[in-house]
Amino acid sequence: MKHISIGNDHAGTDYKNAIVAHLEAKGYTVQNYGTNTNDSVDYPDFVHPVASDVEHGKIPFGIIICGSGNGAAMTANKHQKVRAALCWTKEIVALAREHNNANILSIPARFTSIPQAIAMVDTFLDTEFEGGRHQRRVAKIACS
Repeated sequence: MKHISIGNDHAGTDYKNAIVAHLEAKGYTVQNYGTNTNDSVDYPDFVHPVASDVEHGKIPFGIIICGSGNGAAMTANKHQKVRAALCWTKEIVALAREHNNANILSIPARFTSIPQAIAMVDTFLDTEFEGGRHQRRVAKIACS
């Protein structure tokens, strides 16, 4: 069974719902930590659980969504073993996976469409880490 963790704030609720439906149709089990309303909330409350799942190896990949994607990525990247990549095109997603072994995709809801976000999720999940020279660099990212 394929597992993924997802979290969002109020700016990403519609995106999260569309992504969850898409992933479940593809056979994924989705751990949903996101808000289900458009009422203002604090994104760290919904991002930390996703990052914790990935950090502790409970779930291999995560998706986080907020308005700009920045706050969510900054929050997730406070966790060791997390490499959250803020992406707004499929090409950037592919490079984040191939070169940086990103394990969390941060989506900026106010700067992408839902179809773009779904395409980015597919790219994220379908792209493998290249390893090689990139592994040496990724190994230098963590502080401890």
